[in-house]
Amino acid sequence: MLIIAITIIGGIAAFSFSKFVLPVKYSSHITMYVQSYTGISENAANDVNNISNSKQLVNTYMEVLKDDEVMNAVSAKLLEQYDEQDLRRVFSFDEDNKIDPASIRSCLTISSVTDTSAVTITATTVNPNLAADICNDITQVAPKYVEEAVGVGSINTIGKAKVYKKPVAPNNTKNGILGMAAAFLIVVMVILIIDYFDNTIKESEKIAKKYDKAIIGEIQQFGEGKKKKKGKHRTEPRGLLTDKDVPFNIVESYKTIRANILFTAADSDKKVIAVSSPNPGEGKSTSAANLAIALAQTGSAVLLIDADMRKPVQHRTFKIKNDEGLSTLIIKKSSMAKSVKSNVINNLDLLPSGPLPPNPSELLASENFKKLLEQFATNYDYVIIDTPPVNVVSDAMVMKDSISGIMLVIRYAMTTYEELANCMKQIELAKVNMLGFVLNDVHHNHGANYYNYKYKYKKYGYGYGSYGYGYTYGNNPTEETKENENAD
Repeated sequence: MLIIAITIIGGIAAFSFSKFVLPVKYSSHITMYVQSYTGISENAANDVNNISNSKQLVNTYMEVLKDDEVMNAVSAKLLEQYDEQDLRRVFSFDEDNKIDPASIRSCLTISSVTDTSAVTITATTVNPNLAADICNDITQVAPKYVEEAVGVGSINTIGKAKVYKKPVAPNNTKNGILGMAAAFLIVVMVILIIDYFDNTIKESEKIAKKYDKAIIGEIQQFGEGKKKKKGKHRTEPRGLLTDKDVPFNIVESYKTIRANILFTAADSDKKVIAVSSPNPGEGKSTSAANLAIALAQTGSAVLLIDADMRKPVQHRTFKIKNDEGLSTLIIKKSSMAKSVKSNVINNLDLLPSGPLPPNPSELLASENFKKLLEQFATNYDYVIIDTPPVNVVSDAMVMKDSISGIMLVIRYAMTTYEELANCMKQIELAKVNMLGFVLNDVHHNHGANYYNYKYKYKKYGYGYGSYGYGYTYGNNPTEETKENENAD
């Protein structure tokens, strides 16, 4: 559709430019006949020879007609016939206030008629009378210069050039078609070039084969996030299975992911699953929430933990307060009953991140957190942990001994093969059990704009100082932090 739309726009633009911008031009012509003899021949053989010689002289005569001297003679006649100011609108003038010979030549077409000794002169200008006068003036001055230059033969005309009021240019229809063709070729070339240099992931089979890991599921595009107020990158796609407008195929996709996760993690005693992604904005938080919901819909007791203590979103997703949560629970500043939000959805409890601490990696690597996970694994059938992106911070790696594995969410047409390779390298070095991939935000009927989705980690806000996260541990967030948080 994009190619068709741009092709049509190109045709309309070319047609409009031709019709309303390009000058209208008119044409006139006259034919001159070359003779290599004078008088009447005495026999047919001489006639044939004369015609043959005339054909040989045609090319020479054509060159003479284009000579500067001939053009200067035509210039002099035109200055007698027209006002100089009118001619300046059509031709360029030299220092001697004469029409530049090249300027007259540019509006002339001199050609020979095949298998004859005839020469056709065609003049094309914005003035139909001027076009006819140029042709007639050339026929008047040409014999003199032909005789001086060649010395043999003669050149004659029959009648005079006529004035034609019908424009010969521009051809609006032709230009419109050419515009469509040019637009089509340009857009196809751009798409091919972008596709050639685009190394984002679009084929799940390719990464499954490369890393010998399962494709747990694919999620079609739905529920796109809003743009941030600051920065141009897009947030991850939003949308919960409990939303009324979630398409049936999305629900089925998460049911498939649920089944595959249960099968993949079946050999592990711990039903604690971390969900992460290589980079920010690839859909790991939404995927973690929907996986937890899908598990809870089976009747299992499920706990969703927001362990992204740099950029938490689950409290906003489920519309609960974040004044107490994981961070306060780890350091025992709050109780289990106050930190864990019960039944945010049937059979699903939520442990939000709590106030943002200055040392999230240390808290997740602490013995207290390990004991909490052990307790949760005992109290719940499944524990889903939303962790920060692997390529940004190492938080997901430090909990390797407490989880059964990690599910990696990658985003269609956004995550690059280099970013995934870097992420997998860190997972392998940390010896974290890799459960498989989820290809998120798959959109088959996408437009060209998706090539513009770019990342810059520093704009995502991980770390401290870039966006001025004003959290002091145990206190409320500053207004600036709230604005950044809400913009995600």
